[in-house]
Amino acid sequence: MTVAVAPTVPAVAQIASPGTAPAKGPDAPRSKPSDPATVPATGPDAPIVPEAEFDAALPPLSSDLNAPLETMAPLPPLQPATTTPAPTPSPATPASPAAGLQVGQSASAIAPEDPELARPLAPIAAFDTAPLETAADIKDRDAPEIKYETVVKGLDELELTDAFKGLSALREGKGEAANATQVAARAREDEALAVRLMKSIGYYDGSAISTIEQIPETPGKLRAIVSATPGRLYSLSSVTINAPATVPADLIRSSLPLKVGDPIAAARIQGAEANVALALPRQGYPFGKVGERDILLDDVTPTGAYTLPVETGPRSSFGQITTAGDAVFDLDHLNVFPRFRTGELYDNRRADDLRDALVATSLFSTVTVVPQRTGRPGPDGTEQVDLLVTQSKGKYRSLSGLAGYSTGQGFTVEGNFTHRNLFPPEGALIAGAVAGTQQQGLSATFRRSNAGKRDRTVSLIASALRQDYDAYDALTATIAGKVSYDSTPIWQKKFTYAYGFELVGTNESVFDFGLGDRRRGTYFIAALPGQAMFDRSDSLLNPTKGYRLKINLSPETSVRGAVRPYVRGMVEATGYYPVGESLVIAGRARVGMIGGIERDDLAPSRRYYGGGGGSVRGYGYQRLGPLDPQGNPVGGRSLNEFALEARYRFGDFGIVPFIDAGQAYDSSTPKGSDLQYGAGIGGRFYTNFGPMRVDVATPLNPRPGDGKVALYISIGQAF
Repeated sequence: MTVAVAPTVPAVAQIASPGTAPAKGPDAPRSKPSDPATVPATGPDAPIVPEAEFDAALPPLSSDLNAPLETMAPLPPLQPATTTPAPTPSPATPASPAAGLQVGQSASAIAPEDPELARPLAPIAAFDTAPLETAADIKDRDAPEIKYETVVKGLDELELTDAFKGLSALREGKGEAANATQVAARAREDEALAVRLMKSIGYYDGSAISTIEQIPETPGKLRAIVSATPGRLYSLSSVTINAPATVPADLIRSSLPLKVGDPIAAARIQGAEANVALALPRQGYPFGKVGERDILLDDVTPTGAYTLPVETGPRSSFGQITTAGDAVFDLDHLNVFPRFRTGELYDNRRADDLRDALVATSLFSTVTVVPQRTGRPGPDGTEQVDLLVTQSKGKYRSLSGLAGYSTGQGFTVEGNFTHRNLFPPEGALIAGAVAGTQQQGLSATFRRSNAGKRDRTVSLIASALRQDYDAYDALTATIAGKVSYDSTPIWQKKFTYAYGFELVGTNESVFDFGLGDRRRGTYFIAALPGQAMFDRSDSLLNPTKGYRLKINLSPETSVRGAVRPYVRGMVEATGYYPVGESLVIAGRARVGMIGGIERDDLAPSRRYYGGGGGSVRGYGYQRLGPLDPQGNPVGGRSLNEFALEARYRFGDFGIVPFIDAGQAYDSSTPKGSDLQYGAGIGGRFYTNFGPMRVDVATPLNPRPGDGKVALYISIGQAF
């Protein structure tokens, strides 16, 4: 390729010697033919370097592809330009190579080399890499700020204003910005937010626009206005489900609560599809999947054709339980937990129930229950599905403690060490200790949970306890056994029961009315206690509605010189009635009776007493009932108690005014008269394991020796 460069001619010479432009085109004069390799080209279109000279300068090519590259000769240094004008070449003289440096510029115009260009670059570490800062980036400084207010229009009638406020970028800025540009950027974000919200309830033609204006007579404060126009509401023109046949045939359609004419609202459609995803595994389809919906909008109508693909998988029934992982239970014990039988139609709620029961044992760090296809035929054309239980061991040992205080009992601290799986499966050993102002003791308990049947617990207990109360002081040793079906914070059951035995040996002080003084006596007691409870409340530790009914019955024999059989019984009813969302009215009534034995033949620790934090608040522990001449309680054979609370909760705190009443009687049946009343107010701090309770009460009709104020601190509601 050749580049033609016009020869540089001084302007004065061009004016002094005017010429004629050379003829071009077919009428131009032609030179005689000659060898272009030997005759240099002339004229305005002559090349800078003749082709013959250019070809001669090329290095010869080698046929050896692996030959090394030839060394290039260094370029000559640039010469500084002189002020002497370059001679004007004649039209027949080839242009100087210097003329090719810049088209239309003489070699004399080349500037001298700038010394800054020859200076070496500074080290990269010396460069300042901090990014440029804008006004929007300035935080926690004395930067100029502007105030603004936000106005939303067009969303009230769609009931979207609250949702908009919760997500708004303008609202998140709390009315402050670095500059008006930042306010405008937030407003544009809110435009898109308003459009998304309108589309979410079926207004697919919706639009929004934002404006920023100066508030009159308020310099430096702006008003950001987001105006939404919903347009037309789109509704469903058809509802189509693409799925295999199911049993029953309308299982999917009846589980999809959508019909023609419904607005195309995102929340409603997503909720309907979630309902299908829940219904399938509950009706025998554990592998069912809801696909991606398709809605074809018609902007003329305006409507949308809705299509939902669903994969049902095989209709299934329960098969067997299999296990994997770090085994805590073997298959024999795992099969104690299911509440289904092999061959029953699959229901994922029962599979979830199995997993929850395993979690409730507190022996796993993780445990999963996943259905597995087997290909085995089941009843009614189903395929049997096994449940794979993947186990991972947790920590078996734990320490727990409990502390409380009440007037009459003083401080009480309890501690327990538990090894929950010392005797597998689920054989726990619990070592406990209690230390308090008026009682101290040790105990050891063996407990087997889920003993041959789910939720059945077998316990054996040995304990030694010292008690020192106004009513009596006792040294007691107990061996007891119990079989129970209990509620837990995870599993609250409607009906629970317990039955067992007790062998008690106790040495106690008692006031002898014949002697007129206290004396000590030793009692041996054998008992067969039983309990049944019907629970319709909504929580174990903090019920807010429902009721409970509990019955205790214990046939016993006291051996102290003679065998004296008797029966102890108690009935308790509690109810909870919500008044609005923050207030619960709670009430309790309790009646106890002992028949078949005289009071003075009973061990003092087996008698009934009233008063205290779990009884009639305002009175000391066990202070209600008959008193001896020294003013100490002696207990009775019957009891009645009543309580009424108004539990008002605000957030994690609560206030509970209450009034209690009760009395213990020497007779075997309660009289219902001579009631002692106490009233007070309590505070509650609600935690994830139950409320912390602090009650302050005073007796309303105190007797001589009763205190003026009583304080109770514990965990859980009073009842």
